Amino acid sequence: MAQKNIILKSNHLYEKLFALSVAFVLLFTSCNKDNYEPTSGTGNDSIMTKVDGRVVSAYCTYYGSTLPDPNYVTHINYAFAEVYVAGGVYKSFKLEGTESRFEEVVNLKKAHPTLKILLSFTNGVSNSDNSQGGGFSAIAGNETYRKQFAADCLAFIKKWGIDGIDMDWEYPGLSWSGAASDPANDVNNFTLLMSQLRSTLGSNYLLTYAGYVMDKQKETGGYAFMDIAAVMPYVDFVNIMTYDLDAAPHHQSALSDTKSYWDCNRSVSAYVNAGAPYNKLILGIPFYGRHLFSDKALYYKAIIALDKSIYKIDNWDSSAQVPYVTKDGVLYYSYDNARSIAIKGSWITGLCMKGMFYWNCDGDDSSGTLTKAVWNATMKH
Repeated sequence: MAQKNIILKSNHLYEKLFALSVAFVLLFTSCNKDNYEPTSGTGNDSIMTKVDGRVVSAYCTYYGSTLPDPNYVTHINYAFAEVYVAGGVYKSFKLEGTESRFEEVVNLKKAHPTLKILLSFTNGVSNSDNSQGGGFSAIAGNETYRKQFAADCLAFIKKWGIDGIDMDWEYPGLSWSGAASDPANDVNNFTLLMSQLRSTLGSNYLLTYAGYVMDKQKETGGYAFMDIAAVMPYVDFVNIMTYDLDAAPHHQSALSDTKSYWDCNRSVSAYVNAGAPYNKLILGIPFYGRHLFSDKALYYKAIIALDKSIYKIDNWDSSAQVPYVTKDGVLYYSYDNARSIAIKGSWITGLCMKGMFYWNCDGDDSSGTLTKAVWNATMKH
């Protein structure tokens, strides 16, 4: 997701990123001063009760060291499983990481039987077969492989007693992840794959996907991303990846900010304008800060521990409605905190969206500040 979701990948977006890098010292928007406002309350003093139908979903990675707190989530997506394709032929899929890590997540259901656990699939190429064999593109483009993959998913769900499948193909029509792609057909084939999964899984299991922040877009030789209207009938909800939307000196996850390349408001509008109902949309919250796309993300728990003699945290952009870190008076990290999450929660509730998810649980501090903030923001009446 976050590490795999550097979303600005078309030629136009590469050019924009290059321009951002070149103009780093020159381009400062409303964040060029330390407009410091201490965060007024974390929203964690009291915990909201669960509201039926609302979703708080956490991504839990195979390489992580923590687990989501089951008291403050309704769903957990285990990231990731990976498909194996050799010579264009689908072979199987496997969990990334150790089986014991996945078992830790599944075991949370024992004390929390209403907790929903989904297996999230990546189109990555940690195995050498997929870089040559085609990964999701090869599976989605072949009816036999679609049925075989869906059947394997159902068997896995029943074996482990979990609740569904989450597809994180980043992205149909694009090969930047390293796997082969087919721009002329991937977008339509993704819809066929989701249709097959729904048919095989039936109505008793969940089917979701991690979505780009726009509808399908023209790409050289065809299209990229997902056809929102076409896929929507088959899914229970969509996790919109409303982070990594820009880089310093702009915000990566602004609620609304015309100076940033993209924002949450435009992302949700893109889905609704394409025909998606609000009650199938989940807003993504990053549990990390973003500087430049070429740099590693910094977890929230590391942001609040930054050297205060060098960095100033919890600056506030009243237009974008998000905090940011400054270094020498310059926006250095953009991120979310309890204050911005609460504002986003009020916003999604007003739109009757289904909830929030976050990438990923390892980023929170030891007090669960962001975990509790997402829960309260989603469950607030």
